[in-house]
Amino acid sequence: MSWFSQTLTSSIGKKLLMALTGLFLISFLVIHASINAMIFYNDGGETFTHWGHFMGTNPIVRTLEIGLIAGFLLHIADGLILWKNNTEARPVNYAVNNPSANSTWYSRSMGLLGTLLLIFLVIHTAHFWIPNRSNQFSTGEELNLYQMMLDIFQNPWVVLIYIAGCISLFWHLLHGFKSAFQTLGWNHVKYNGFINFIGTAFSIVVPLLFALMPISIYLGWVD
Repeated sequence: MSWFSQTLTSSIGKKLLMALTGLFLISFLVIHASINAMIFYNDGGETFTHWGHFMGTNPIVRTLEIGLIAGFLLHIADGLILWKNNTEARPVNYAVNNPSANSTWYSRSMGLLGTLLLIFLVIHTAHFWIPNRSNQFSTGEELNLYQMMLDIFQNPWVVLIYIAGCISLFWHLLHGFKSAFQTLGWNHVKYNGFINFIGTAFSIVVPLLFALMPISIYLGWVD
């Protein structure tokens, strides 16, 4: 077995893979949130559609999309393996156990939060990405994603599901952002405070921005 494969199959290697794929997906969230936030121009979707078309047709972006899918799959698979290994490592709880003294509840619940995010991701892609890509492959044309958003977010249950997904994303990012820097050794007493601030701000702003989109459409703030 090579050094590379041994690293990936070790506990440390799995955590490194989790951190690297997590930071890669965080960069995707920045782009995804920025494009989607263009609905707030409230110009009938003109700006959003322009940039959405660019992201959906640019050959470089479409190639990077393959890497994005691979990143999601690796992050999900690695997370499930780590969760399984952690569960098996301590099958019986200690007689006296006070986990809150050493860690936050959301850091101990990353498996659950990740599972909820996976369910939300399946719903989200089923609403937008899969229909749009399927139509592109079959007809060569893109769907009107802006109109799809206006239609889909008229259902209050769908809006609530998206809000719940954004709440799960908040807790997941709150632990994952800082944990990734710690795993990669990019932490130091001089700038840990700054990393914690950026991680907390990012964990609040991005999910809040995503949640405001279905809420704004449902309430008629965007049309």
